[in-house]
Amino acid sequence: MPRTLEGMTCVDLTQNVAGPYCTQLLGDFGATVIKIERPRVGDDARRFFPFWQNESTAFLTYNRNKKSVCVDLDHPRGREIVHRLAAKADIFVHSMKPGSAESRGLGYEDLSRENPRLVYGSISGFGDKGPLKELPGYDPLAQAYSGIISVNGHPGSAPARVVVPIVDVGSGMWLFIGILAALFERVSTGRGAKVAGSLLETGVVWTSLLMTAYQANGEVPGPIGSASPAAAPYEAFETSDSWILIAAGNDRLFAKLCRLLDVPELPQDPRFKSNGERVPRRHELHKILEHETKRRTTDEWIRRMREAGIPAGPINKLDKVFRDEQVNALGMFPAVPSAFRIPDLKLVDIAVSINDQKSAKNQMPPLLGEHTEEVLRSAGYSDAELKVFRDEGITN
Repeated sequence: MPRTLEGMTCVDLTQNVAGPYCTQLLGDFGATVIKIERPRVGDDARRFFPFWQNESTAFLTYNRNKKSVCVDLDHPRGREIVHRLAAKADIFVHSMKPGSAESRGLGYEDLSRENPRLVYGSISGFGDKGPLKELPGYDPLAQAYSGIISVNGHPGSAPARVVVPIVDVGSGMWLFIGILAALFERVSTGRGAKVAGSLLETGVVWTSLLMTAYQANGEVPGPIGSASPAAAPYEAFETSDSWILIAAGNDRLFAKLCRLLDVPELPQDPRFKSNGERVPRRHELHKILEHETKRRTTDEWIRRMREAGIPAGPINKLDKVFRDEQVNALGMFPAVPSAFRIPDLKLVDIAVSINDQKSAKNQMPPLLGEHTEEVLRSAGYSDAELKVFRDEGITN
């Protein structure tokens, strides 16, 4: 991939998942990312379970292509270090609660006075305005508050969150998009901008389809398992040995599916003749179709449906995904060339390619404080100053 952001520097004051995913994307596209961490403690994600060779898999997942610099932001000299780095940077990103950066003199106004070209990104739990702006935010809280949990799972079951951190990762993506837009705008204006995102906003965005439908019909959506609220049949069906996901999302595909399942009369049945009739009768239709899908194995049905041009697929577990021929043909699990600490490490790559190439770099996530002296020397600090910083606990 072209190193689109090569030559740009990002000062990264994020931790956990959402912010680090944003800055990892910046690094993937070629930027130099300087990750500021607390001395001796570091990013909270360094202690998330499980561990591989004594390193958190969560930290490994969201922190490649970065340099780790330990700085105590509660010490005046530590804040001065960050100011010096930000004065020469293109991008500054933090995930502190609204008001926390400003109280340390690291707000947008503070840093943009010294560096008017700085693109300043922030990510919070509930946004930078409103009555809940000071509350901390985490992915499951955002899934609950935004309504995602209310529509997840099966009817009558206990509340279930989407187990992958969909709000965290989505928030990182949205902030990344906003930063790119601000960098593009800077080309014509010469000035940076303040870019803000939150977990709550991302969670609400993910409900867009359901929210528009609610406004149209006044019906509050609830959990419907694997089904779609917009089309039927568009869900999982049991086979003779497991399950298959069938996505016959229009009348033409439904007719083809019915012929394959030996129920060719269903498209003429007034209950099921169009998608508008099928969706409210989803459960009735499901029983009829599943009676047929149980006659063959999942592999048999997938082969037959693909031959007939009907969208269908297995419900894979992650071990199978990791070894899947199609997934690996797309280069989703490249080896990390610099993974000397964990030789078998393969980090999931980004989901886009340019000229058939994916991320511009693929460097091992850093050890805590691995690059402190390297970065601070480049910023003009002398060896004597670095010793003082170490002795006073300002750096590691």
